[in-house]
Amino acid sequence: MKRRGETYRQWCDPILHHQTHEERLDTGTCIEVQTRLSRTGATQLFIGVYRPDGSVVCEQAYDQRAGETMSRALVWGVGYARRVAREDEAHGGESASSRTGKVEAW
Repeated sequence: MKRRGETYRQWCDPILHHQTHEERLDTGTCIEVQTRLSRTGATQLFIGVYRPDGSVVCEQAYDQRAGETMSRALVWGVGYARRVAREDEAHGGESASSRTGKVEAW
């Protein structure tokens, strides 16, 4: 079970139209990527990477992915999440830096 961080709680808005990709990797790490359209029509992105015990490796929210469709943002986010998961595994589950927070724009 994922232990959500503050970034996810601030991101979550079930009313907005969104697309989600969830995947459990061979290592047991879970990635979750969500993209949505804001109330003003901007493409937004959430990336979550969680260890098998549910602890947060990475949670990042992007307010705007300028020039990207929801589908493109989702594909980019999945690739990024997989890279973060591989880096965490390479460091024995102890990431060199915490990757949580809100990214104003890309």
